[in-house]
Amino acid sequence: MADVELILPARAENVAVVRHALGGLGEALDLDPQTLSDVKLAVTEACTNVVVHAYGGGDGPMEVAATLDGDVLRVTVRDHGRGIVPRADSPGLGLGLPLIATLTESLELGRSPDERTEVAMVFRLAGEAVAT
Repeated sequence: MADVELILPARAENVAVVRHALGGLGEALDLDPQTLSDVKLAVTEACTNVVVHAYGGGDGPMEVAATLDGDVLRVTVRDHGRGIVPRADSPGLGLGLPLIATLTESLELGRSPDERTEVAMVFRLAGEAVAT
């Protein structure tokens, strides 16, 4: 069971709704501001990919689930669209997934058992102590 779960139409204005919900979750968890910024940016990129690429201009759902497990936050973005495939006519710069990979502890791309496209991001919330 996710701590936060949203199912919204894959529209640009709903990316802001997801960011706002993650901001509230981050405040409730008292996340470090830099970590929260990384989470919001990575998830925004994943959601934007759904809006731009998943449904070829048509409508469909965008699902976001966030689960806290100890000091690890796992956020999964799912859609029922065409999947993650290269597109010669892509309107984006192709920087979204590499950016997400740099912001996360781990990144998994794939299909769920029910054929939804999934972008699963893991964020470590507790940093290691810095030796002084």
